[in-house]
Amino acid sequence: MARELTFIEAVREGFRQAMRRDERVIILGEDVKVSIFGTTKFLWDEFGDKRIIDTPICESAFVGAAIGAAMTGMRPIVEIMFAEYLYLAMDQIATQAASWHYVTGGQLKIPLVVEVLYGTRGSGAYSHSQSLEASFLNPPGIKIVCPSTPYDAKGLLKSAIEDDNPVLFFEHRKILAMKGEVPEEEYSIPIGEAKVWREGKDVTILGTSWSTHQSMMAAQMLEKEGIEAEVIDLRTLKPLDKKTIFNSLKKTSRLVIVEEGRKTGGYGAEIAAVAAEEWMDRLDAPVRRVAAIDSPVPFSPPLEGRYLPNESKIIEAVKSIL
Repeated sequence: MARELTFIEAVREGFRQAMRRDERVIILGEDVKVSIFGTTKFLWDEFGDKRIIDTPICESAFVGAAIGAAMTGMRPIVEIMFAEYLYLAMDQIATQAASWHYVTGGQLKIPLVVEVLYGTRGSGAYSHSQSLEASFLNPPGIKIVCPSTPYDAKGLLKSAIEDDNPVLFFEHRKILAMKGEVPEEEYSIPIGEAKVWREGKDVTILGTSWSTHQSMMAAQMLEKEGIEAEVIDLRTLKPLDKKTIFNSLKKTSRLVIVEEGRKTGGYGAEIAAVAAEEWMDRLDAPVRRVAAIDSPVPFSPPLEGRYLPNESKIIEAVKSIL
């Protein structure tokens, strides 16, 4: 029987193997020694204070410190426990880390990984529930990764750590305990390659992370009504795997994009714009976006349910263009 790990265990194993392989890999962040969510748990026992570094509660400071470490040849990993606090380090990530390779004419590399816990987890409200991936699509020089399975988490993490550019590595809270087959040996999944989870001929549904799982559940319900949806896990938002999306649209001619982030300015808006500019002749219907409502995340469980995308909303979007 193949070995199974949770998403958390797969990430932690990826960290451990990278740190054993390369002494330049260090981890910084709030409570990384004890690890509230578990991705860095037990690593301090092996690597100690010089490589597992607890920091004060000041994201701008410890992300800035990590950028400086990257400039001097280290390969730092920074953990941000809640995605909202990325905004506290926006200048460091979007202006400094993203730009320095360009600013120095290629003389400096910034091999920085920012591990981010994101997404709703049940009544986390506006300050502990947001999905902010799209906020970092605009600055050039950043890569954005959103794994959906333990297998992909470990493989994409290795690629992220070995990349010479800053990578935002988003981990959705709803899949942290999800189990899946994960090889014990090291392996890489290339950044920028989507994966077709389910083949179909009637409509293409795109998602990332938890949204991919929702899309799969919606596709299974649609199958009972004779509708064959192709589900694609983007895995990487930046760079975007346009080839896989285009090949799917050549079959289906219809596109639905699912994301937990808010609709206005979301990654669905960017992909829809690409579709309008580059694939219009392949579309037989308008692109549909299924996303969160443009409001702060509610605390109330019933309101949170209304705020978020779900299988019913995905099915409704699919049927509206068939």
